[in-house]
Amino acid sequence: MKWLVFGLGLLLVLAVLGFFTLGPGIAEQRMNKVDAVHFPVGSAAKKLHKTLLVADLHADSLLWNRNLLAHGKRGHVDLPRLQAGNVALQVFTTVTKSPAGLNNVSNAAKARDNITLLAVAQLWPRSTWRSLSARAIHQARRLKGFVDDSDQQLVLVQTKLDLSQLLARRRNGEPVVGALLGTEGSHALDGNLDNVQRLFDAGFRMMSLQHFFDNALGGSLHGIDKGGLSEFGRQVVREIERLGIMLDVSHSSEKVVRETLAITKRPLIVSHTGIRGHCDTPRNISDELMKRIADGGGLVGTGYWQHAACDITPVGIAKSIIAAVELLGDDHVALGSDFDGAVTTGFDAAEMAKLTQALLELGTSEQTIRKVMGENQLRFFATYLPD
Repeated sequence: MKWLVFGLGLLLVLAVLGFFTLGPGIAEQRMNKVDAVHFPVGSAAKKLHKTLLVADLHADSLLWNRNLLAHGKRGHVDLPRLQAGNVALQVFTTVTKSPAGLNNVSNAAKARDNITLLAVAQLWPRSTWRSLSARAIHQARRLKGFVDDSDQQLVLVQTKLDLSQLLARRRNGEPVVGALLGTEGSHALDGNLDNVQRLFDAGFRMMSLQHFFDNALGGSLHGIDKGGLSEFGRQVVREIERLGIMLDVSHSSEKVVRETLAITKRPLIVSHTGIRGHCDTPRNISDELMKRIADGGGLVGTGYWQHAACDITPVGIAKSIIAAVELLGDDHVALGSDFDGAVTTGFDAAEMAKLTQALLELGTSEQTIRKVMGENQLRFFATYLPD
């Protein structure tokens, strides 16, 4: 009997250790896949790609317990892969809540939250187990830790000056990568307007309003009610604009987007999406609303996964970009991969030259390639980042 108790206890200990040490990695291995196809990059594309300023509007890499300074064996993004892909700037977004049974059509706000389990399994601070703001702040601190340990190869971009210094170093041939912080939904405020300032002080320079569920600010494109902005949501939008934070309406309901357009003076971003007329899925808002965002000076980031582009190959993503350019004009189209966002992509951050090759194959001009691969993003940031 004593040996049975000892054996059961040992099994329990091993199970707990496996949960904490192996569980998160196994989960990410299943969620952030690369389904690569053979797609050679020619000399012309390689030559052009080396001269580009590449910038991506959305990656959820901070959610996972990986060392982003080392080349990982899973996921899509880390510093070595960003450098290999000639990426000049990566927006890192912080996921703080994700409903069980996640889908593009209808998610209940009260559904079991997957991020709570992940926070516990990854041994995040106890404050993060209940507070969504604490989860955002923890991920921001992780990014700052990577910056501090990167030997100046990864720099935090919070101001116009930070961006200009980054670009100057890039012009001098340094493979430095800029990192900009954003939220994946403003449920990260925990319903407290003062937390907008708190997140700004922690380095956040882009904030979205919703994720996959309706929240205190208003309706999600994938929520139950899909309503407009609440009074709290209007207060948050005004505070975001007052502080000079760039506003992202990815995942927001169409009513929220329309109402946000009506009360904001600064252009909006849709950081990771597709064009509904090109890829008709519930993940993409209407072309008419996309045009209104672009007409207001906004920026639309093209996603790399199936529900955004309907084809995850390099050529498929290039076609999605071209559809966006045809609809919105090439001054308003950007990259918004959703790397490490529990999606399967056709290439990772190291293989960005494949996208340049695909755009060239489809007859895209060099000027348009330069714009959508990064110049549009960097121009927008140079205009709307705080001084």
